[in-house]
Amino acid sequence: MDPTVLAWALAQPAGTRAAVLAAAFTGGTTRVTFDGRTVEYRSLEELGRALSVLHAAENTAARRPSVTFASFSREGSR
Repeated sequence: MDPTVLAWALAQPAGTRAAVLAAAFTGGTTRVTFDGRTVEYRSLEELGRALSVLHAAENTAARRPSVTFASFSREGSR
C-alpha cells in the first residue's frame, strides 16, 4: 500500500470510514464495522485497495483544475 494513502487515512477524524479502514489495516484485521455494517475483506491487500479507492475518490473532488497559459504572436520567422 502507498504510505501516503495510509498516512492520509490515519489523519482523518476518528470514526470516519477512512480512519476505520486504516485502523483495521494497521491492526492486521480484515473485518471492518462501520455505520452498523460489517464487511469482511478477503485479505489485507484487498482492504488496502479499498482504502486507495476511497483516497482517490476523496481527493479527486479536492483537486484544482490545472491551468495552462498559451501565447501566440504573428511576429517571428515566416
